Amino acid sequence: MPELPEVEVTRQGISPHLTGAVVQQVVVRNPKLRWPIDPSISHMEGQTIRTVTRRAKYLLLDTAAGTLILHLGMSGSLRVLNPAPAPAKHDHLDLVLSSGAVLRLNDPRRFGAAIWWSLPLDGQPLLNQLGPEPLTDDFNVAQLQQALKGKSRAIKLALMDNKIVVGVGNIYANEALFSAGIHPKCSCGSVSKARLVRLVEEVKLVLARAIEQGGTTLKDFTNADGKPGYFVQQLHVYGRGGEPCTGCGSALQEIKLGQRATVFCGKCQR
Repeated sequence: MPELPEVEVTRQGISPHLTGAVVQQVVVRNPKLRWPIDPSISHMEGQTIRTVTRRAKYLLLDTAAGTLILHLGMSGSLRVLNPAPAPAKHDHLDLVLSSGAVLRLNDPRRFGAAIWWSLPLDGQPLLNQLGPEPLTDDFNVAQLQQALKGKSRAIKLALMDNKIVVGVGNIYANEALFSAGIHPKCSCGSVSKARLVRLVEEVKLVLARAIEQGGTTLKDFTNADGKPGYFVQQLHVYGRGGEPCTGCGSALQEIKLGQRATVFCGKCQR
């Protein structure tokens, strides 16, 4: 599943091609995504894309008439094609641009989304309950400490809660907790302020490094140019259950936590 760095890398890849471009045509081949594509998406035709931004894992294409909200789901990808080849089986949506280029959404599993929203975004239900962006100053130790206050659930599950902080998915939660030396099952309320300071720092670092490396390649992810991400080469724990810890050499342990694979070092993380 594309996580925040993969979505941000995609945003960076498509933004130069889309910003300032006029949408000449919207082609919907299969409206049956996670939520059916509303026919009102055609209102985007003739509109200039003013900005391409990201909120959590949502990409926002802003125009004077409204905003196209895109989510890549489990296996979605966006490519800017010029010229565009004939559409393949899972190419569900095209935005044909004034430049002649085409923004194409491919989504084999169809868990992604393309939502046309003509109202102010602060009333959009998918966006208005989200926590702070992890790479901004809004995500800080005071905010995190307040969000975790009185909670007994595992710190890893809290870190993956989009109401606490957005976009810290399974890969990066594993990695940040390892770098901070915090056991993933540790109760939220038992983590000291000093350790939360370190955790906030590591979340920011691991996400920033992943973005620099073009994301983490899972079996479905490639960036907007079709090139894979390379952060997978820097993973310390995710996907390495049973292998030696890069810190102490002991075997990494793997468990299920919240139905997600969780890998950690029993010696380095407490």
